[in-house]
Amino acid sequence: MSRVRDNLETMLARGQDNALLRFSLGNLCLQADDAAAAVTHLEQATSHDPDYSAAWKLLGKARLQAGDAPGAGDAWRQGIAVAERRGDKQAAREMAVFLRRLDREA
Repeated sequence: MSRVRDNLETMLARGQDNALLRFSLGNLCLQADDAAAAVTHLEQATSHDPDYSAAWKLLGKARLQAGDAPGAGDAWRQGIAVAERRGDKQAAREMAVFLRRLDREA
């Protein structure tokens, strides 16, 4: 485990739980090919802040890497709705591309 991930896990254990911390942990887990842990952290990130479009985007990637294609699609659809509502056009476009690729592979 990386030193950064260890430090973030320590913060979490101390009760400093928030969307950014969970997003950061999810991202590090995904980079370390620990998709299951990434999904857990990113689901918590979206629970803390349902309008966090970057967390929805990464949650979709983590679910796909974990073998949950339907869950990935659900995350991206929710993320697109959030991004469009917040005016985050780039994130909405990126997730739409991921969703189209997923639909083509299905």
